[in-house]
Amino acid sequence: MIFDMEKPKGRESHNLLIGLVAPRPIALVTSMNEDGQLNAAPFSSYNYLCTDPPIIGMGVTNRTPRGPVPKDTARNIRRTGEFVVNVVTEDLMEKMNVCATDFPAEVNELEMAAFTTAPSEVVKVPRIAEAHAALECREFTTMEIGRSRIILGRVVSIFVEDRFIDPAGPYVRAEELHAIGRMNGLGAYVRTRDAFLMMPRMTYEEWKAGKR
Repeated sequence: MIFDMEKPKGRESHNLLIGLVAPRPIALVTSMNEDGQLNAAPFSSYNYLCTDPPIIGMGVTNRTPRGPVPKDTARNIRRTGEFVVNVVTEDLMEKMNVCATDFPAEVNELEMAAFTTAPSEVVKVPRIAEAHAALECREFTTMEIGRSRIILGRVVSIFVEDRFIDPAGPYVRAEELHAIGRMNGLGAYVRTRDAFLMMPRMTYEEWKAGKR
């Protein structure tokens, strides 16, 4: 089938993209408003975009299809310029799902999910203490496109528990971290436990030798 994305019908573009651009990492974002009230929300329109400088990107749709009404996360980042991406692993799935609930703005999702916080190294926004890794970010820019806000964050500090770091690189022991990914549809996720496949990249010389 061919779908004309210049003339999408209903949620057609959303349904197709989340089914094809997958699995997607999940950013469990902690942010803070001007009064110091904390917010936590997961987003799967998320990835790293470059490493020099280290930039991550995140798509945050508006609350309603009518008018540019930002979600709490986008509003907090726009006003304070800081946020933390907490890596979601298998052991945090249920609490992450609680944070996805559309609570009123005055409700602290961290408390509802029974998360605790730990001070960040650089930014004022705390990280989630139960998260095994976190990226401290400062807003690089925010672009409003249609009903979404694309937020680019510059990573200014990274926390990873010692047991998940191979100091030789340093490398992240991702096969032990057990991050989860988001698939298509509500409630669809994928595990990385026992799912790693290794396929070394070939040099041009190795490719030529294999073609003979």
